[in-house]
Amino acid sequence: MRIAAIIVAAGRGERAGGDSPKQVQLLAGKPVYQWSIDAFLAHDRVEQIILVVPAGEAEIYRSRVDDAIKVVPGGSTRTISVKAGLQASDLSAQDLVLIHDAARPGLNQDTISRLIDAMRTADAAAPALPVPDALKRKGPDSLTTVIREALFRVQTPQIFKHADICEALSQSDDLVDDLAAIEALNGNVTLVEGSELLAKITYPDDLKRLETLLMPATPAPRFGTGYDVHAFEPGSEVILCGVRIPHDQKLSGHSDADVAWHALTDAILGAAALGDIGDHFPPSDAKWKGVASEVFLKHAVEQAAAAGWTLSSCDLTVICEAPKVKPHRETMRAETARITGLPLDAISVKATTTEGLGFTGRREGIAAQASAVLSPSPNRK
Repeated sequence: MRIAAIIVAAGRGERAGGDSPKQVQLLAGKPVYQWSIDAFLAHDRVEQIILVVPAGEAEIYRSRVDDAIKVVPGGSTRTISVKAGLQASDLSAQDLVLIHDAARPGLNQDTISRLIDAMRTADAAAPALPVPDALKRKGPDSLTTVIREALFRVQTPQIFKHADICEALSQSDDLVDDLAAIEALNGNVTLVEGSELLAKITYPDDLKRLETLLMPATPAPRFGTGYDVHAFEPGSEVILCGVRIPHDQKLSGHSDADVAWHALTDAILGAAALGDIGDHFPPSDAKWKGVASEVFLKHAVEQAAAAGWTLSSCDLTVICEAPKVKPHRETMRAETARITGLPLDAISVKATTTEGLGFTGRREGIAAQASAVLSPSPNRK
């Protein structure tokens, strides 16, 4: 059994406002009709997609969509446009066809799957939602309350056997919806769970409302800063960003005293509001004695990721009179990239002095400051 999808985009949609039909207006950066195309393309059961467009505009649409999409001109009514889509398909009698309004861009995979599953026992199916509001019928002189419990808002896509919908639509060229054609033949019609995302774009405000639903607000990036200081003690090298730099002293510390990576670790933890390096690796704990600071930096990146944040860039400044950092700067960037997973062009390493002032000017130690930018992860809740 094969499954095809027909997307009806041949209407003019004048009530939606704008200078162009609603199906070609942009919704979160792409045309309204493209949302439905993408939804069907992503479903592994849908083999063919047919886009029905206004008469005379087929070539324009063909230049805009994937080559796999069959584009056909529609007619003066929705039913005539659906018939054009059915005629363009190469389905056999028992194959299934999903018929969908392009003006309902919030289609998702679960809805498509529910419709396909419903066809195991039904002749046709459609997504629907209960009516939440009180309903009144207006008469000549009074209002009558309508019992709403048995009423549903029917949406698209609607699914049928190819032969059944072709026969049903042959009876009329102007139906309320495609499901009505099967109902007229006493077919077994079932409803599946619909979605507010499948609301139809009819009026100007509908586009804005759907954009809010489809593209929820993204959390703003987070910015963090870190600062660290280590004093010198007798030794023969210092470690900065994991790079061993020959020197007549070394840095004193509980771990390997990598002052630059300690500052960056604090910047990442701070941006994610996860405390500081001392909270995660207390110097009172003997197991961190002499440990490589890449352990701390990896931990900070992983903890931020677990909280829904991705490190997107960092900037480090090493403050000292000696040793000279510049000859080792590119290696320091490369090591930072190796640990954090950042591309090189997202990592800055700089060095400066305090012009002989303060403890760094007196060559008593090295200070480092760092900033980190965290972006919300795609799966952040």
